[in-house]
Amino acid sequence: MDTVRDILYIKGCQVYTVSPDMYVYEALEALENQNVGALVVVEDNGRPDGIFTERDYARKVILKGRSSKETLVRDIMTDDPVFVTPDTKIEECMQLMTNMYIRHLPVISDGELVGIVSIGDVVKYIISQKDYIIQHLEHYITQ
Repeated sequence: MDTVRDILYIKGCQVYTVSPDMYVYEALEALENQNVGALVVVEDNGRPDGIFTERDYARKVILKGRSSKETLVRDIMTDDPVFVTPDTKIEECMQLMTNMYIRHLPVISDGELVGIVSIGDVVKYIISQKDYIIQHLEHYITQ
């Protein structure tokens, strides 16, 4: 059964993080610079504390009339995000994302942040696996 570990093996374990004490504007710059849709919020001790997403910004800053240069990440981040482990099945990730209306799952192993998986990563992985199976079946049939 395919797991988060398989996705991380392909995409890598790079996780972009932000401090809860940064201003939202700085976090937005980080999203733009890294071309990602979410940043894991970590305390000074490196412990994941939340997640900051484009959706958080849209719903909790723009729609509330706040200023991104005066609002701290901690004030709008999603507290207690859903975490998965490298051994979490990909199907379970899809179910979590669908049922909880989330697009990003930070990956924790032995209390350490080791990666992040997005809905795009999951879809891309599933499509690549289907393509692999189709190619092997076509090869088998033509032999």
